[in-house]
Amino acid sequence: MTDTVFNPALRESATFGRDVIAEIQRAADTGIYDIRGWGAKRKVPHFDDLLFLGASMSRYPLEGYREKCGTEVTLGTRYAKKPIVIDTPVTIAGMSFGALSAQAKEALGRGASEVGTSTTTGDGGMTAEERGQSSKLVYQYLPSRYGMNPDDLRKADAIEVVLGQGAKPGGGGMLLGQKISDRVAAMRTLPKGIDQRSACRHPDWTGPDDLAIKIAELREITDWQVPIYIKVGATRTYYDVKLAVKAGADVVVLDGMQGGTAATQDVFIEHVGIPTMAAIPQATQALQEMGVHREVQLIVSGGIRNGADVAKAIALGADAVAIGTAALIALGDNHPRFEEEYRKIGSAAGFYDDFQEGKCPAGISTQDPALSQRLDPVAAGKRLANYLRVMTLEAQTLARACGKSHLHNLEPEDLVALNVEAAAMARVPLAGTNWVPGQAY
Repeated sequence: MTDTVFNPALRESATFGRDVIAEIQRAADTGIYDIRGWGAKRKVPHFDDLLFLGASMSRYPLEGYREKCGTEVTLGTRYAKKPIVIDTPVTIAGMSFGALSAQAKEALGRGASEVGTSTTTGDGGMTAEERGQSSKLVYQYLPSRYGMNPDDLRKADAIEVVLGQGAKPGGGGMLLGQKISDRVAAMRTLPKGIDQRSACRHPDWTGPDDLAIKIAELREITDWQVPIYIKVGATRTYYDVKLAVKAGADVVVLDGMQGGTAATQDVFIEHVGIPTMAAIPQATQALQEMGVHREVQLIVSGGIRNGADVAKAIALGADAVAIGTAALIALGDNHPRFEEEYRKIGSAAGFYDDFQEGKCPAGISTQDPALSQRLDPVAAGKRLANYLRVMTLEAQTLARACGKSHLHNLEPEDLVALNVEAAAMARVPLAGTNWVPGQAY
């Protein structure tokens, strides 16, 4: 038997790499576009391309063991009679029951409540487990109206009107038939086992003037008690934020292209929207020009992974952040202990993104009772709480190093960029220079 000898003259195409060839062949074999979960996998400028300028001579650092660095955030101060006060600037993003198991939704509520922050319902309505274990619960109001229940809406601590999502701005959601269980079907008024497509826009308005009317309706339903959020996917961020403020939002939620999803077309995930880091300065500029920065709070999501990302987002102008994919990983998604089972379904720990299939070995993105029962909501909630605490401590560490007594005192002046692209997007100087690309030197 002759051993195969590698030919050093072979050269892989930069345009038609092996992943591209595999996708073309898959499309040719099936005639169906690829659907998956998670978020963008392409490399884009992100928070790792920014660095903090710690204090030395020209700035005075704070002592970590003796000097306080505040982390609390109040959301909804513009109009709501009962704003939400959270102890950490890290919140849990909207993820639906249907996309996630009931156990996962309960675990998210438990973890968030343990550290004094909020969680969010997602498409498909509110579960009793989630409301029961969430001290602060945001109710999402989506184009599909699946699971929309005025009584549940009144039980919420805030309402989030979803106009777009970072992984698929301009597109609707998907929940494939294998995840439409009896309970999911009943909550969404859908037939069991049939693929569900969510609308890409709300059925009862066509623009910001109509949205203002809808927000007024929601305020009447809740007697002006709770904050109204507006969530947008990061695209034409500057204009979208201004229109959201004009429509009457208390809080703007901005979701960048690194944000996750339970299921949509791969082409959508990878080719629509702009990076989170690029969107924040546009949103901040819009709020500042309208004179409402910090009065209308800005929550940023999309690829937030650690306390450094939290601190950098706040330095660029955010009031808080929201995590989705990272929260699921903290619960146990893609954990190495399930490696053998991931391989049985054609994936591997750290690579699993077929959330739409409902075969999650960790019991998180599934409606299969045998799988979902593997997730202990109490233990998973503890893991999430631990992770949230670490993120908060990391953000405090960086803020103290910059001499800040509150995370909200961080500012763009505390940052520099490692490359021209990040400097231009974040609007901070290239490290070692005073140059901000696109601005006068």
